[in-house]
Amino acid sequence: MKIKVERVNYHYNHKLPQQIQVLDDINLEISSGEFIGIVGATGSGKTTLLQHFTGLLKPTSGKIFVDDRDIWEKGYPLDELRKKIGLVFQFPESQLFEETVFSDVAFGPKALRLSEDDINERVLQALTLVGMNAEKIRDRSPHQLSDGEMRRVALAGVLAMAPEMLILDEPTAGLDPVGVKLISQILRRLYAEGITLVLISHNMDLIFELTERIIVLDKGSIVFDDDKNYIFTHKHQPEKTKLAMPRIIRLSYYLYERNIIPDWEIYSLRELEKSFGKMKAENKQTD
Repeated sequence: MKIKVERVNYHYNHKLPQQIQVLDDINLEISSGEFIGIVGATGSGKTTLLQHFTGLLKPTSGKIFVDDRDIWEKGYPLDELRKKIGLVFQFPESQLFEETVFSDVAFGPKALRLSEDDINERVLQALTLVGMNAEKIRDRSPHQLSDGEMRRVALAGVLAMAPEMLILDEPTAGLDPVGVKLISQILRRLYAEGITLVLISHNMDLIFELTERIIVLDKGSIVFDDDKNYIFTHKHQPEKTKLAMPRIIRLSYYLYERNIIPDWEIYSLRELEKSFGKMKAENKQTD
C-alpha cells in the first residue's frame, strides 16, 4: 500500500471569517513496509493529517492518493480503505463496549461477515500479536483489566481487521513504564510481521527507538522528513523543531562535553558502548 499526499491544505471553519489553517501545503509519500514517526508540538496538525489518510477529513484543497487512486474521486470505496488502514486513537480502551474480550476483538471480523472459524482465527492471531493468552483472557470483561491490558485488547480489535497499515496516535499516553515497554515490544513485532506503521507521539525516546523515518510538523507544515539519524546531526536542530532531544543523545552530548567519549552523535546504547571502548583504547595508547 502506498499513500501519497499532494499539496494538501486544511482549514477549520472553511469559508468563514474565523477559519483556521491547520495543514499548509503538505506533500509526502508513505510506502509499504515503512515505520514512520510523526512528531511536533501540540496543535501542529499531526492528528488532523492522519485523519486525512482514511478519509475521515476531506482536504480543503489538494489530493490524497492510495495506491495511485484519489480517495475523493466519485465512487471511491472509503469503507474498503478503512479496512486496509487501521486507526488507533488516544486511549482506544475507551471504545471497548462488549461484555467479553473475545466479543470485543471479534466485533470487526463479525462486521465483515466472516465465517465463525475465520473469526476465531482472527481473534486468536490478534491477541497473540499483542502478547496476550487468548484462552485465559477471552471470557474476561475488558473493563476488569488493567489500563495496559485494555490498551492491548483495543489494539487487538484493530489488528483483527487484518489492516495493511496501522496508524497510532499516542499509543502509550497515560501508561506506566511497564505498559510503554509492552506497547513498544508489540510495535516491533508488528513491524517484523510486515505491517506498515505510522506512529504519532510526544515521546521522542519512543519515536527514536522504534521508527526509521521521522516527519516533523510545525504550524501545519512539514519542516523535516528524513531518516531519523539526520534529525539531530546538528546540536541546535531540536531547538529549531521544538522537539525534546532523546535521552540517549542528551547523555551522549553530556559525556562528549566532558571528554568522556569522542563523538556526541550517538543514537543507541550499543553505539555508546562502542564509543566508550574506542575512548578507552585511545587512552591506553597515550599512557
